[in-house]
Amino acid sequence: MHIGVAGNIGSGKTTLTRMLSEHYGWIPKYEAVTYNPYLEDYYKDIPRWSYNLETYFLAQRFQDVLDIAKSSDVIIQDRTLFEGVYIFVANNHDLGNLSDRDYNTYMQLFELMMSMVQPPDLLIYLKSTVPYLVAKIQKRGREYEQSMNLEYLSGLNRRYEEWISNYKGRVLTIDADNLDFQNNPEDFSFITDKIDAEMFGLF
Repeated sequence: MHIGVAGNIGSGKTTLTRMLSEHYGWIPKYEAVTYNPYLEDYYKDIPRWSYNLETYFLAQRFQDVLDIAKSSDVIIQDRTLFEGVYIFVANNHDLGNLSDRDYNTYMQLFELMMSMVQPPDLLIYLKSTVPYLVAKIQKRGREYEQSMNLEYLSGLNRRYEEWISNYKGRVLTIDADNLDFQNNPEDFSFITDKIDAEMFGLF
């Protein structure tokens, strides 16, 4: 079984993925951030490095989906292949950070991959406002993230809302602004109760 955790930068995806994997005994699949060879260059010069960064992410996430499909375990994934494409790549294209030529080449690769993959059995979406995201990004202190502007985050948020509203699979939306699931056991229990209710319908 494949469970995806979706949400904007700073929404708490990685933390929730870790906590849920420990709580349920699921196997976590984390996003390739700390060792992505393009990430720091990308935030210094987004138009120059967008295609390189997004293609790297696409390859990593495609490999993850293939591995998940072969497994008999319940695997929870920190960010999915689909949001990487429909949110981040589409946003960079609209902002002019990704040329039409590079975008079309990227989407050709993605469409080929789509013939071989399935969406998650359950998607957990951490819905967040931009002020919440900014506060979280500043708090965790990753140097390469501090230069992100509000227009960029707002554009991502709009695309997340559009994507989720049109998503055809099973979605559990969690309002992250009003929860501190990392430090408050009651807030974490609130999330697991909702997951239990959703999962009951999957078996």
